[in-house]
Amino acid sequence: MQSYMDKFIDHLMYERNVSEHTLRNYRIDLESFADYLAPQDTMGNRAEIDVNKIDVITVRSYISSLYQAKKKKSSVARRLAALRSFFRYLCQEKVVQENPAKLVSSPKLEKKIPNVLTVEEVIKFLDVPERDSVLGKRDRAILELLYGSGLRVSELVNLNLNDLDFKNLALRIKIKGKKERIVPFSPHAKEAIETYLGVRGELLAEASEDVRESMALFLNYQGTRITTRSVGRMIDKYIEQCSDIHHISPQALRHSFATHLLSEGADLRSLQELLGHARLTTTQQYAQLVAKAGDQGK
Repeated sequence: MQSYMDKFIDHLMYERNVSEHTLRNYRIDLESFADYLAPQDTMGNRAEIDVNKIDVITVRSYISSLYQAKKKKSSVARRLAALRSFFRYLCQEKVVQENPAKLVSSPKLEKKIPNVLTVEEVIKFLDVPERDSVLGKRDRAILELLYGSGLRVSELVNLNLNDLDFKNLALRIKIKGKKERIVPFSPHAKEAIETYLGVRGELLAEASEDVRESMALFLNYQGTRITTRSVGRMIDKYIEQCSDIHHISPQALRHSFATHLLSEGADLRSLQELLGHARLTTTQQYAQLVAKAGDQGK
């Protein structure tokens, strides 16, 4: 099983281009399942596991062991999702005939209400990065895009220079299946991006030729493409400088973008396209937030 796990991780890394954080979670979750089936000995060795002998009962027993260990429902759901993806890959590779995790029910998770900032809070937060430093200019451009275009962090970090259309104030976002969607950005974001591009070369110069990604829009201090984890850490740093705003996150900026647009009269279908939601029901949560805020304001 170990060799198949390694091939699956390579598949995620090189063919699906998932983030390092996601790769690490997949590996941890699959190792947990392997440890349940065949615990490692004192030397770190594990008996070989035949993936063709793993059935629905095996997966259900593993999930039951997680509940008995008092694991959170969100953790159980994530590990089951990892198993489903792993065995779906094995089915595609003709290693196994059926996905034994497919028929195992996921735990029902409580729906969390999205954190939404007020317009005043957003303005205050976007003004935190330094205006004079190279990284401050980069960070301001990142925050302006996260809020002003409602981007996912994964979409933002994958942006390239040729995805920008300054003439039409639009971004080209690549999504699964080689599809694309066009997302507008604000004049404020344009100004912040142009300011950052004026100093971007200083970051690019930090990378050696063999690792330099000259087309990546947002670079880290080493001159290579910034990661989702780095964006998260950057936002955490600025949260500490806004002690009176406690509910900030990349997702909160995206949620705020959606609710503020709806409050200004945008329709759900247009917002669905902007956010890249596959289902309209996902977008409707923001309409409920707007309606709730309106009721509270009466």
